[in-house]
Amino acid sequence: MSSVFTKIISGELPGRFIYRDDTVVAFLSIEPVAYGHTLIVPVKEIDKWTDIDPELWAQMNEVAQQVGRAVIEAFGSERAGYLLAGFEVPHAHIHVFPANDMSGYNLATAMRPDETDPAAMDEAAERLRELLDVDADGRPNP
Repeated sequence: MSSVFTKIISGELPGRFIYRDDTVVAFLSIEPVAYGHTLIVPVKEIDKWTDIDPELWAQMNEVAQQVGRAVIEAFGSERAGYLLAGFEVPHAHIHVFPANDMSGYNLATAMRPDETDPAAMDEAAERLRELLDVDADGRPNP
């Protein structure tokens, strides 16, 4: 059975993409610790980050760094938080989010989908896409 991330990647479920290539995607979390909270996910469904091939892992982290720099600039945070958890969805992913303290590292405090403002989520995605110079689907602009 496909993971929820595979369904987002394939378009079966909606997602606010801010980066996409043939092997890695990045889209906003529907349960953010802060607006701009992004998940970096391999296209290939791999459950544990420890099972990811080193080349793909390096690419995921390169994307995480790019997203992290954009998150800092877009939201004026001191840092970009980076978190690996892996219990929420059985599809490896990196959490990157605006961070001014350690509060974002507690995913139990994340907003639920019905607590987020859809307009604020759309604005966060657009700000990040603009900084990453990608189109509405996360693909690099020509």
